[in-house]
Amino acid sequence: MSRIQEFESFREAMNEMILGRGNVTVNRFFALDSRAYEGGRIEERTKEMLGLVASTVLRCDDCITYHVLQCHRLGVDQEEFFEIFAVALVVGGSIVIPHLRRAAELIAELTDPEEDAE
Repeated sequence: MSRIQEFESFREAMNEMILGRGNVTVNRFFALDSRAYEGGRIEERTKEMLGLVASTVLRCDDCITYHVLQCHRLGVDQEEFFEIFAVALVVGGSIVIPHLRRAAELIAELTDPEEDAE
């Protein structure tokens, strides 16, 4: 199982377990989080790019992974990813560099899955 599949499988299973507990506050927050990224006056693609900047500045690797996957699904290309990372770096400073490295590795895996298999 690839790192991406492991991440998605774990996220799905844990979300199901957490939401299945029926805690109203938790369930409402999860719903709010999902709704925030739906298209509106600002399209979904742009909102995911904003989420990636914020996640990088906040240095949340799981969030970065999620938003990289969503951005990729929505057609963000490598040049756009590195413009996103430039914004995150300027806002967050050099402390985000290790997170940029892991995100760049993930993007490389997404754009050339054969490279990861070698």
